[in-house]
Amino acid sequence: MEKIFVVKRAASKLHATEAAIDAAMVEVSEMMAELVQTRKDLKLSAVVGSVATAKVAAAMAALSEARSSMVEAHADMDDIRLRIGVRTKMVGWDLKTGEAAQVSNERLSEAS
Repeated sequence: MEKIFVVKRAASKLHATEAAIDAAMVEVSEMMAELVQTRKDLKLSAVVGSVATAKVAAAMAALSEARSSMVEAHADMDDIRLRIGVRTKMVGWDLKTGEAAQVSNERLSEAS
């Protein structure tokens, strides 16, 4: 199998993993907001649910650490990509949509 396609497969998994962590962080943030709003709507004391709130905050911290680790892994993998001679980036980031955008087949052919 051609090196560039093997690297592309790994890059796809890397970006999917990063997106999953980001999505989980959004969900946990929304959960925290919902916990606080629910307590306020029910006119409950701040001590009610404080243990659960602390655990949700711990989950967010763990996800933040996971995200940092993935960012570091991404940088390491990018170095490896260059060392093995793959110069073309497989996937870019579309700033307009906020989604990963595939590089055209033309660019892939040029890299072979």
